[in-house]
Formats: sequence, C-alpha cells, structure tokens
Amino acid sequence: MRFFSTGLFRGLVAQVAGSVVGMAFVMAARVLMGEPAWSREPVIVGGMIIGALAFLVGVGSFNDWFKWARGKQVSDEITVDPNKPSWMRYFSVDYDHKVIGIQYGVVSMLLLLFGGTFAMFFRTELATAGIDFLNNEIFKVLLGYEPGPVGLLSGGAMMPNPEHFFNSLMSLHGIVMIAGILLGVGAMSNYLVPMLIGANDMAFPRLNSFAFWVNVPGALILLSSLLFGGFDTGWVGYPPLALRAPLGMQMFLFGVYLIGISSIAGAINVIVTILTMRAKGMTMMKMPIFAWAALATAVLQFSATQLIGLTFQLVMLERLLGMPFFDATAGGDPILYQHLFWFYSHPAVYVFILPGLGIISELLPVFARKPLYGYKWVAFSSFGIALISFFVWAHHMFVSGMSPYLRIPFMYSTLLVAVPTGVKFFSWAGTLWQGKIKLATPMLFVLGSIIIFLLGGVTGPPAATISTDLHIHDTYFVVGHFHDTMFGGFIFPIIAAIYYWFPKMTGRMYSERLGKWHFWLMFPAFMLLSNGMLLLGLQGMRRRVVAYDADLGFGPLHVALTIAGFVIFFSMILFAINIIRSARKGPEAKDNVWDSRSPEWQIASPAPLHNYAQPFEVVGEPYDYGLQNSPYVNMTPAGGSATASH
Repeated sequence: MRFFSTGLFRGLVAQVAGSVVGMAFVMAARVLMGEPAWSREPVIVGGMIIGALAFLVGVGSFNDWFKWARGKQVSDEITVDPNKPSWMRYFSVDYDHKVIGIQYGVVSMLLLLFGGTFAMFFRTELATAGIDFLNNEIFKVLLGYEPGPVGLLSGGAMMPNPEHFFNSLMSLHGIVMIAGILLGVGAMSNYLVPMLIGANDMAFPRLNSFAFWVNVPGALILLSSLLFGGFDTGWVGYPPLALRAPLGMQMFLFGVYLIGISSIAGAINVIVTILTMRAKGMTMMKMPIFAWAALATAVLQFSATQLIGLTFQLVMLERLLGMPFFDATAGGDPILYQHLFWFYSHPAVYVFILPGLGIISELLPVFARKPLYGYKWVAFSSFGIALISFFVWAHHMFVSGMSPYLRIPFMYSTLLVAVPTGVKFFSWAGTLWQGKIKLATPMLFVLGSIIIFLLGGVTGPPAATISTDLHIHDTYFVVGHFHDTMFGGFIFPIIAAIYYWFPKMTGRMYSERLGKWHFWLMFPAFMLLSNGMLLLGLQGMRRRVVAYDADLGFGPLHVALTIAGFVIFFSMILFAINIIRSARKGPEAKDNVWDSRSPEWQIASPAPLHNYAQPFEVVGEPYDYGLQNSPYVNMTPAGGSATASH
C-alpha cells in the first residue's frame, strides 16, 4: 500500500522506536547515577521526548536542513512527482503553503472531533444528577475502577474512579478543543495569506512545514494522556493539582509545549511574509482585512507563547526533579503559575478569535455587495485588541487571593478591550445596512458568528467587573460566556471560511442544501446550549462538577443542554459528509464563484501549484463592491485590462 511509503507512516514508526530508545536511555542513565533503573514517570517522559524528536526526523522535516549541513545543494523550487497520486502530498513533507494549510485544517478538524466526542460523554453524564453513565459496568471493566493490573505501564487502575474519569474527559475536552482551534488558525493563515497578498508561498517554506509536523506528535501525546491516567486539573492545569495528577498530566504539558513551538514558528512566517512579500501597489492600507487579522494574531503568538511553554516546562521539572516552583509547602507560589499562565492564555483567546473576526470582515462585503464600512478602523482595531489583551490577564484571578489593589486597574483594562471590538461590530452593521445580501451558506455562518460573538461580548463585562465576578466565577455562566466567544469568534467563522474557499481548494462546489441544513441545525442548538449554560450559572450551578443535587432543579436544563450538544455534534458530522463527498463528486465550480474582488479568485480553481503565473499590481481599494470603474487588482500589469470583479 502506498500509505506505507508516506512520511507520516515513517514518522509514526520512528516515534514508537524513538520512544523505546529514549526510555532505554533514561533507564541506563539512572543506573549510571546509582538509581533504580525503573521509575515510571521520568522513564516514560524521557521516551516521550525522544519519540517526538524521532517522529520529526522520520517524517522528513529535517531532510533539507541535514543536506544543507552536509554541504549539498538544496533547491527552493516546489515540484510534484507525477508518478505519485496527489493525496500522498498531504501525508508527507510538502513545502506548498496550500498543502500545508489543508494539512493544518484536517488535523484541526480531527482534534475538534475528538474534543467534541469527549464532551458527548460527560454531557451524557450531566443529564442525570448522580454519577450513572460513567459508573456503569462497561466503564468499570475498560478503565479499571476496580484495582487490578490494567493501567498502561502502571500496575494499577487506568482510572481510579468515575469522578476522575469525568474530570479527565472535561479537562481533555477543553485543551483538545483549544489545540484544534489553534491549528485551525494555522490552517487559515497558511492557506490564505500568500494568495491574498499576491505571494506564491510563505517566506520560509521549510519552517512552515516543520511548524505543521511538530503538531502531530504533540497531538498524539496530548490524546494519549487518557491512557496514562488522565488529569483532573481542568484545561488550565493549575498547581497544586497538576503536581499530584497522574502521569497523564505530563502528556498534557508536553503535548501543548510542542503545539506551542508550532505556534511560534508559524507566527514568524506570517509576520515576515506579510511585511516583505506583498504584491506591487499593495500598501498596508490596501491589504485584504484578513491579512491584518493574521498579522495581529502572529504578533500575539510570537510574543506571548513563550510564557505558556516556560510555565508548563516549570511544572514538568517540578514533577520530575522536585524543583519547588509552585508547591507552597516547599516554598513555591501557586499564584505565580496563574500569573504566568494567564499572561499568555488571555491573549491566546484573541489568537483564536482575531482570524475569525477577520473572516467575518472579509466575507461580509462579498455577500452584501457593499464596501467594508470603516476599513482603516477595522484594520487598526485588530492591533488594538492585541495590545490591550496583554493588560487584562488578572481578571481571571479576582478570587485567587492576589493583592486587592490590583483588581481595579485590571477591571478597567478588561472593559477597555470592548472599544476596539465594538469598532468591528459597528463596521459589520454599517456594511450590512442597505446591502444586497445573498444568504448563501458562508453568509449564514457569518451572520451566526456575529450574533453569537455579540452574546459573548455582552456576557463578558459581568466576568470583568469585580462585584459580579465574585459571584459568577467558576459557575456555568463563565462556561457559557467562553463558548459564545469561541464559537462566535472561531468555530462559526472557520466553517464559513471552509464553505467559502472550498471551491478554491478543490475546484468543486459543496452541496448548498446540506450546508443550510448544517446551519439551521447547529445555530439554534448552540443558542440553546450557551444560553442554557448562562442560566445555569446564574442559578448557582458550579462548573467542573460531575454530580449535583437533584432538588436544585438543574436536571431538566441539563437534559436540554445534552440534547443540544448532540444536535451540534450531528450537524458537524453532516458538515464532514458534505465536504468529503463534495470534494470527490461535487459539481465543478467556476473560477470566481462569489464574484469576489480578491486576487485569489482571479485565478483558476483549484489554485495552481504556483499561485500567480506572473505578478499582479494593486490599483484600487479591496472592498469597493458596487462602485463602477473601481478595480482592485490588475492581473496583467504589462498592459492588459483589470480582471477583478466589482
């Protein structure tokens, strides 16, 4: 089978072999130091680290760099082997930004599928007040609640009890969804940015490929945490729980660490590409708005991600070597972890949503057939959000015991982020006003994004204001607010982006009928889910609990939320069926399906290997829809006529 000759297969084999070699190396080192050869956590963690490196070697990420180090000639030309089927490119190292973007997108969707599946398990449990579903005989046997040699390399139970399993599913759901969203950001930036600015590839194609492939062992290690006892800390990984959690905690820490390396490397590429590779005439004020969003996002990723890597590294070292960074009983400070964690993790929220907001601003003018209202303000607002996001982290810590005098400035800075965000809402309203709106599937998801993100916005101030946050902190109100923000700021926009650029990626059209079924199942179900969470929080339902008092009346609403969750899950399965089937058998799409002015729609669909056969020139404004004699790009600068749509 051809799959066995792909880089992915070689990388997986190398990861298994590297893990075994790494474990053997650690055991040998322990013997030389006079320690017992076997100590479960350091031996397995050492094998995990070597295995991840071996994967990157096996998949071929370092091949060109190794050749360069040996003095061999390395070509920057992207070529395609005609003797291999095209699908093999997506399972091996490839330097084409479009292939890498789709690789990011597929892995992102797989992670979101895993994260959603975990949610279905614990949402089913929450449909009843007691611990019922996760405590049945099947889970007792599979997970070994009863003592016995069923744990992987542990000699004990894989899961000590159903409460721990629930907490592990809930924790893993959160971090896997976040990892999937982060890879989705990489998918959009990699696929779209070069084509939007007139480049044929990213500035550093090899670094771009490495940034994708390092996610694969990271994702596998993260998902393997369930096999090593899970972790019950929530997705935030707070000490002291993180110091006492099973070995699965280390898989969480190192898996996210690898994904963070990808985030930093990808950000470097986006920044350099946008600043140095724009088409002739494309000043910063004539860039497509998504390029502004991607640039602001990359600045956040490049400048903040180191903090989460350092923080998780400190927890790993404290567990492995006993360094007392966060253990209060040994002189450490658990509040320090929260400062380090949230200094990255709140800007990270905008890493997730800024590209989504860019998608909304990119698509609205196309389907409203009007110029984007307040283009310059929208462009600068992305950087305004990015800048302010560095000064708001401690609103997550109003109840943590930090110095009370810090609460006031962090409350004001948190509320201030509503100003540049509000600029975008006013722009969207102004763009829609009196527009000739076409309600195709991408536009439905864009409108759904605006409504849901608005709910995330109006439910944010209660969590930012000290007096109200003291009451709603750690309740389902916060869960509802966060889901509104993530779905409105990323999930709905990336679905809109996939539908919108699907003809460009495949040369085929998706099923509009299935697309609208997808929306009209997902949107009302999500509204029920998120608003139900908000209501539960106001009634006092705590988050991250597996059982609740039936007499409190939470049960009927939890049943409704569980049903809504399954409808969302089913709608995403419908989405996958639509995309997969249409990619194979959908009707051929014309080159400019949406009559867009954007440069990528002025070339063939699917886009050729080298995006633009010849450089083009920007001669107008990107969003002058409906204005006569106002071209944006001239695809034949030697003297031909402009080809952009109006």
